[in-house]
Amino acid sequence: MAKQSLAEIVKTRDRPPVIPLMGFPGIQVNGSSLKQNEFNWSVQFWTLFELVRRFQPDGMFTFMDLSVEANALGLPVRFPLDESPSVEYPVVEVQADLRRFYKIDVLADGRLHVFVETMRMMQRHLSMMRGGYVIGPYTLAALMMGATEAAIATIDNPDLLHETLRLTTHVITRYANALARAGAHVIAILEPSAVMLSPRQFRQYSGEYVKQIIEKMSAQPVLHICGNTNHLIDGMIATGAQGLSLDSLVDLPAIAADVPEDVVLIGNVSPTAVMVDETPAGVYATTRDLIERMAPYPNFILSTGCDLPPETPLANIQAFMDAGRGRPLCEREDGCIPLDETLFKERPEKILSTIVEAWR
Repeated sequence: MAKQSLAEIVKTRDRPPVIPLMGFPGIQVNGSSLKQNEFNWSVQFWTLFELVRRFQPDGMFTFMDLSVEANALGLPVRFPLDESPSVEYPVVEVQADLRRFYKIDVLADGRLHVFVETMRMMQRHLSMMRGGYVIGPYTLAALMMGATEAAIATIDNPDLLHETLRLTTHVITRYANALARAGAHVIAILEPSAVMLSPRQFRQYSGEYVKQIIEKMSAQPVLHICGNTNHLIDGMIATGAQGLSLDSLVDLPAIAADVPEDVVLIGNVSPTAVMVDETPAGVYATTRDLIERMAPYPNFILSTGCDLPPETPLANIQAFMDAGRGRPLCEREDGCIPLDETLFKERPEKILSTIVEAWR
């Protein structure tokens, strides 16, 4: 799969691949907590396995976690039981503060190891497109410096920001390739803090460093930025990303004609206004409308605008999948079609026994 571009893979299918970003809602299926999934690779793989078995997507990503690389660098991170972890406060004010980070081997970090091992389990057991996440260079710099301070530094302290970005780019590249070696076909670079940058600032302080990561990446690169990124689309394309994962504030059909055919558009049903708040019928109708409007464009993966919240109704995910596959809306909790066992490299019952064995 890795020898083909993402666009080539997508265009060989008779319909758009359906790949919702849905790690967190899996805790409803197996009764785990977010914190357990973030610290234990066997729990995280179990959660992903249950989501694949229930919804049968065309691809699966690991959990989305913007604190992994920051944690590996030793930044103070808060870990609630059932909320996403977050960096508590910035640690870089001057260039001398960066020295302590240069000799840290992030690949030796325990939490980073959780995601690499989860990917290794996915490679071992899942016969589908496998995706992992890394944070974006500017977003990691903003966690290290503070979001406001990083934004101000684009104007009054670019030397500090550039040095921080060189560090973050090195760290992210190592992690991305560790995920690729573990079996990831696709790596999505998550750069949400960049949405506040102007096009010129984006090129200088995000796009150029994202491009460096992509040039050294051995998986298919996707770039994701939350929010209204209409002003950044050209800059995002210029990074060399094979796919753009865009939030629901972007009108995909409106920009699709101006996006090169070898760049895949990914998205972008709203994870909250639609996937959480709508009824299954509403999710189905909204998703079908997006599919129909994107029908002229073969470089399209149907997905959600961002990662789904933990409380997303499972019936709404089923409605999304039914709409994406062109099936009638299913109202049964256990789904309406037989399990496609070709999604797995072994019988699902054997995989589940392997998961149980890993806990002993």
